[in-house]
Amino acid sequence: MISLQTALTFFGLSILLGLSPGPDNVFVLLQSAMRGRKAGMFVVLGLCTGLLVHTTAVALGLAAIFATSALAFTILKLSGAAYLVYMAWGAFRAPVGNLGAQQMEPASSSHMYRRGVLMNITNPKVAIFFLAFLPQFVNAGAGNVGLQIISLGFVFMLATLVTFGAIAYFAATFGQIFQRSLRAQRILNWIAGTVFLGLAARLAWSQR
Repeated sequence: MISLQTALTFFGLSILLGLSPGPDNVFVLLQSAMRGRKAGMFVVLGLCTGLLVHTTAVALGLAAIFATSALAFTILKLSGAAYLVYMAWGAFRAPVGNLGAQQMEPASSSHMYRRGVLMNITNPKVAIFFLAFLPQFVNAGAGNVGLQIISLGFVFMLATLVTFGAIAYFAATFGQIFQRSLRAQRILNWIAGTVFLGLAARLAWSQR
């Protein structure tokens, strides 16, 4: 198993990474601002579930496929880009009105959770990042390497839950202000759609 010192060091670095701008935390910010704190938190839980998938892939060595296979990388990144374009279309067409407490429902908690999962697992950069990042904290003499990687993955998920949860909380508060204005709602929808398109383009043209 990993040592306490390794776990604390890894947790601190993971917090910093979670706070740095990226597709996932931008996604949490926008969804929380548009749909409220509860929706944002279910997106966070979905993203964390996606991290579990990536952790398992690294532990089993599957992530190496995406680091070495251009075809696998291309298929996954285009799937992710297509999903982001779909999200952009939904944001541009989102209705505005006196939303108040319902905050752009009817998006269910399970729907927001699935969005988070899909957002994370269709980003091959996450798999490659885990493949490069997690092994640096593995000590081959400290026991089963696979279990160490899984332990590090859970530490990273905890850090993600803390940082993204904080983003969801404060973004939802900010979004409540926007919900009182029809014009602000339209602006927020267009900002969200534009950001999703930008993220889609960035992912589609990304290189390994």
